[in-house]
Amino acid sequence: MDAICTLNTLQTNASALEQVRRERSNPQLQLNAMRAFLERAGLAVDELDHLNIIHVTGTKGKGSTCAFTEQILRNYGFRTGFYSSPHLVQVRERIRINGQPIGKDLFTKYFWQVYGRLDETKDAHGGTMPAYFRFLTILAFHVFLQEKVDLAVIEVGIGGAYDCTNIIRRPWVCGISSLGIDHTQILGDTIEKIAWQKGGIFKPGVPGFTVRQPEGAMPVLKERAKEIGCPLWVCPQLEDYQPDCGPLHLGLAGQHQRSNASLALQLSHTWLQRRCLPADHSFPITTVENNGTLQAPAFSPSPIMVKGLADAQWPGRTQTLKHGEVTYFLDGAHTMRSMQACVQWFRETAAQHERSASGAVARVLLFNATGERDSAAMLKLLVTCHFDFAVFCPNITEAIASCNADQQNFNVSVENMLTRCLDNERSWRLHNRLGDDKGTQLLIQDSLPRLPEHRGDTLVFPCILSALQWITQGRDSVLADPAKTTLAVKQSVTAKAAPLREAAEIHVLITGSLHLVGGALKHLDPASSK
Repeated sequence: MDAICTLNTLQTNASALEQVRRERSNPQLQLNAMRAFLERAGLAVDELDHLNIIHVTGTKGKGSTCAFTEQILRNYGFRTGFYSSPHLVQVRERIRINGQPIGKDLFTKYFWQVYGRLDETKDAHGGTMPAYFRFLTILAFHVFLQEKVDLAVIEVGIGGAYDCTNIIRRPWVCGISSLGIDHTQILGDTIEKIAWQKGGIFKPGVPGFTVRQPEGAMPVLKERAKEIGCPLWVCPQLEDYQPDCGPLHLGLAGQHQRSNASLALQLSHTWLQRRCLPADHSFPITTVENNGTLQAPAFSPSPIMVKGLADAQWPGRTQTLKHGEVTYFLDGAHTMRSMQACVQWFRETAAQHERSASGAVARVLLFNATGERDSAAMLKLLVTCHFDFAVFCPNITEAIASCNADQQNFNVSVENMLTRCLDNERSWRLHNRLGDDKGTQLLIQDSLPRLPEHRGDTLVFPCILSALQWITQGRDSVLADPAKTTLAVKQSVTAKAAPLREAAEIHVLITGSLHLVGGALKHLDPASSK
């Protein structure tokens, strides 16, 4: 707990924010600073060459691609390291060994080793300490070297070219999943600018793989690959692979996972070829399309690869949890393209569940979005799911103050979060033509920030727990735990929940933010907090 509370001090310290602003205008400074921090922590950049890295970026699907790739290679018997972000419930999820978040004791031991070295050297370096994500990246490299992993799957944080993971010089293979518009303040506001940033992870002579991309992105990726001297291949469709055992089954739900699975097959196959058959450095035999793009051939996946795709797990992304009469559909979609994929997945999966329900089903949306994202546009996509209620809350796990250090974010004020929720609620009402003139009332009695709330089918709650408890109306025993303090809800709000109490089943889609999904999982899957 001390380690995590200390880690959180790296989130906002004013000099760190000033440093980020300064470096944003000169991105090369970011990588130079990262190198300096790495050396202060006692690591040399060339040591990272020994980690046998697979480096993956993309706008959506990069985490899922990494999860498929890591599972395949772990199934081959390799000791794997996996670095990803953000975490859902506990920060230790970001640094995994053999698919499991590192244990508390190991995390604490390695945390203080790295933090101690940086702290000792800070006076000689103008008092600077690395910001949160940079520190965790250094920690991950340190853990993987100390724990002697056979390979490390490294997911880029934001972008690619200037992301702090890009101090890696010699990965064995790199991949770019589907591109779209996100983090525009940092990466640029066009698909071409974003593709330029993502292509920055290419390395001379290191094979790169990508999936089919939106128009405008592919020419930029090809140009970047050519400049850098990286052979770039486009992955085939998943149905083009011919396993001996019939069609491939994926452990992650949703049509959009098919391109991630194809990318993972190419990454793991290439890593095995290059790493384990050193005599054979040849790249796959290719077919070259008219436009000059190298097409990676579909091969016959080994039984181990087939099992890896089926076994892969990636919590909080197209995840379904059934707790008796309440079914939760969790997806951290937070861009337009990922929300389109989420809507398609939810409509198909919820329809299957409804067919087997014993009576009427109430559909509830629990939504929040953060940062500069266009939540009104995402909500418009969700209207087609026909929810009976839309519920909004900030990414605060519970309103009762408790030191839940893993879930703390000091970069956003509570007031800003609540204002955002009210804006989202207004957008939803406008999309659904619910009118905006019904007068306001207080949702929660006295003890909490006073939120206006309109009669109708929208509600704003001050935290994730209060929202979940209202949605489930005591029908989920995991949330009905007496240890979870409930908030006094006004009579009128309780009355409004009658359809939820009367329905045979309740289906809840939780989406818009991975932090929201993580906060929900903390309550819905208590084991994830241990």
